Amino acid sequence: MSKLPLLEAREIVKVLKKLGFELKRQEGSHMFFAHTDGRTTVIPNHPGEEVDRGLLNKIVKHDLQITREEFLKHL
Repeated sequence: MSKLPLLEAREIVKVLKKLGFELKRQEGSHMFFAHTDGRTTVIPNHPGEEVDRGLLNKIVKHDLQITREEFLKHL
C-alpha cells in the first residue's frame, strides 16, 4: 500500500472530474462536489498549498469510497 502524494486542490479536482464528480458550489475557499450516485465531498482550495495526506486519505476512503490505488490510477 503506497502513501498518497501531497497534492494541490487543482490536482484533486482533475481526479474528481475523471470520476464523474461535478462542482456544485464554492463558499470561500471550499469547493463542494457531488456525484450523480449521491456521494459528496468538500475540497479546500488554498492556491499554492497542498492538501494534507490525512485529509486526502479521508476524502478518498470516506467521501469517494474508493481505494488509494484506484485514486492513484486517475492521477
